[in-house]
Amino acid sequence: MASASIDAARFREVLGHFASGVTVVTASGEDPVGFTCQAFAALSLDPAMVLLAPGKNSTSWPKIAEAGSFCVNILAADQEALARSFAISGGDKFTGVAWEHGPATGAPLLEGVVAWVECELEQIFDAGDHELVTGGVLALGVGTGRPLLFYRGGFGTFRA
Repeated sequence: MASASIDAARFREVLGHFASGVTVVTASGEDPVGFTCQAFAALSLDPAMVLLAPGKNSTSWPKIAEAGSFCVNILAADQEALARSFAISGGDKFTGVAWEHGPATGAPLLEGVVAWVECELEQIFDAGDHELVTGGVLALGVGTGRPLLFYRGGFGTFRA
């Protein structure tokens, strides 16, 4: 069992040394909905599955869960502003954002992303102040450019 005595600020500082990609998870419903998520990873090749971990305090995640499907948009290096706008709670995050309906679920596929993965929601597990979500991959594709990364509290990219 993990120790409850771990300081949250220290935990964030240490884990901030692990660079991660930045995604926007979207879904279609009454209105399009989405949120910025850096807790995303490939889970299984056979069957093709991914995982993500939305915070329990997210106002967007319950709408995506209700939709039963979602699109993970892997952001490009020049999409920091998009990452920041989708990280804010409330409001119409899609104002001025170019997107099209994904081919499998109709979830918003954001213009200019380096890759995208459309999924059917499979399972949701309790995971502390987050939920651990698995998604079965229905469709996927790649764009161009380099990915946006998050490292030690800031955004950046890498040279290939």
